Amino acid sequence: MARSHPPTLITVVARTLREECGVTRGTRILLALSGGGDSMALLHVLSLLTKKQGFSLAAHGVDHGLRAEASTELDRAQAQCAALGVEFSRSRLALSEGGNLQARARDARRAALSSAAERVGAQLVATAHHADDRAETVLLRLLRGAGPPGLAVLPPRSGCWIRPQCRARKADIVLHLRRHALEFAEDPSNREARFLRTQVRFELVPLLEQLSPQIVSHLCALADALGESGQLTADLGTLTDEHGVALSLNRAQRQLVGRARTFGQRAARVSLANGRELTLDSVTLQPILASALPRPPRPRKR
Repeated sequence: MARSHPPTLITVVARTLREECGVTRGTRILLALSGGGDSMALLHVLSLLTKKQGFSLAAHGVDHGLRAEASTELDRAQAQCAALGVEFSRSRLALSEGGNLQARARDARRAALSSAAERVGAQLVATAHHADDRAETVLLRLLRGAGPPGLAVLPPRSGCWIRPQCRARKADIVLHLRRHALEFAEDPSNREARFLRTQVRFELVPLLEQLSPQIVSHLCALADALGESGQLTADLGTLTDEHGVALSLNRAQRQLVGRARTFGQRAARVSLANGRELTLDSVTLQPILASALPRPPRPRKR
């Protein structure tokens, strides 16, 4: 029977944590919590999943010292953490003078979160990026002339950084906030027209959606494909056949090889054209190209 409604944010995040973020029982996660809608929704979802998936959760808020309201917003976030039984800490930054305010704030925030994760013993740091954020970032990189590596943005996991909401749309998050009556803050700087991201979010993306309603999904799929291809090449080099010709793997095949190596699935097999397949070496997990064994003939019906 076909689904009558899309999966909830809880379902999407649970699947992403399990299948793409590498979160296992005993993992400790630090959530970057600003008090805004995206991170407050993720706080609520992660707190609901801790027992089911066996990880522990802490949260950390960063006050960049740029808005007087930020401290009050973090007070609200701290209160919500207390209600959910989640450990909370915060830090206040003093940004140096210079250009590109958003980039400097981002770098300082990441440094503060990394330090907080070390203090609380967290192996992973979760941010609240969603699919719309990924699409916007791809467009921003394109506008700035980035090549393929630069377009592989905001994957589900990169090092210790995970993005459990990256498969959810902004609309999914808004629906979750309303459904569970969650309070959150609105950062007015997110609508300041002087920032290029704001112009992309409120002008370019709506225009592209008129031309192609699935443009956000298409841009996220592009980021996935470029990231998977680039990571596989970085890890393994260029895969070639017995004649030295480079093998071209589709997205599903790249995902299977990458996931098998990440989680140590030594029995994984990837079927290729012409009856060949890739298997993983039982020790090194390096792909091995081989001809598939012929299948036994089916018994004839009498």
